[in-house]
Amino acid sequence: MELRHLRYFVAVAEEQNVTRAAARLHVSQPPLTRQIHDLEDELGVALFDRTGKAIKLTHAGRLFLAEAKAALTRVEDAVKSVRAAVAKEQGEFHVGYAPTPTSEFLPAVLRAFQKAVPGVRVTLHDHSSPEMHTGLREGCLHAAFMMQPVKQAARGLNFEALRTFPIMVAVPPGHAFARRRSVSLQDVLDEPLVAYTQKQYPDYHEFLTRHTGLNSKQLRFTEECDGGSSLITAVESGKGLALTIAPLAAAAGRRLRFVPISPALKPGIVGVAWLAKGASTLTRQFVEVARSVADTDVN
Repeated sequence: MELRHLRYFVAVAEEQNVTRAAARLHVSQPPLTRQIHDLEDELGVALFDRTGKAIKLTHAGRLFLAEAKAALTRVEDAVKSVRAAVAKEQGEFHVGYAPTPTSEFLPAVLRAFQKAVPGVRVTLHDHSSPEMHTGLREGCLHAAFMMQPVKQAARGLNFEALRTFPIMVAVPPGHAFARRRSVSLQDVLDEPLVAYTQKQYPDYHEFLTRHTGLNSKQLRFTEECDGGSSLITAVESGKGLALTIAPLAAAAGRRLRFVPISPALKPGIVGVAWLAKGASTLTRQFVEVARSVADTDVN
């Protein structure tokens, strides 16, 4: 027994005429008659008394009509509830992001997502890494683009890598390194450095420790900055050099030079994070769009 059997039965019962019921259902009469007979065969009872062209419900038919209507109503209510929940869920989608690492691909991801789900309003939140981790866990953010988090920070989250970027050193145009094709890591560490603040960007300091073998207290920082713009300004003004990933060059323009490290360090990994448990359908769709855009750009 399928839902169409119930719909066909209800139409015939209410119209008390197969021809009118067929017109109401936009089906031809023979298939409708056959479906009603199949339903009666499955139930093992006659639902209608047929006398010539007249058709009336039997006692069993009247009992079954009430149940069939109730079943169809429950199905319609279920559909409405799901659609309402999805509509509410899809009304607004909150995305955290770190501006510098995501500048090359975030606009393309947002365009593709808006095309795939045009009724959703995406709200962006420029957050530090800890703010994004907290936002995802508390449900304030549905997804977030960030540097690969350390294991402790990533607990309860899924993270999928989308891009890898070479590690470079940012220097002022007048610095001696600006005229070189590459510099060694030791050359960089012999210079004063500027960095992002440890409180707002712990993943950046973990990245420095992992690549240099030195912790933040051992590195010679002259200034810690609260974002990409202040980092660019600090380097440009001669306060120190900065180890960073290549996308910062797009924001810096001609204000800085970016010199490769030789031998090359392991690249920086940027990706999308979302809650591991209870992720919504829309969140999974957003991640799929981000993955698709990343694969297309790479290929």
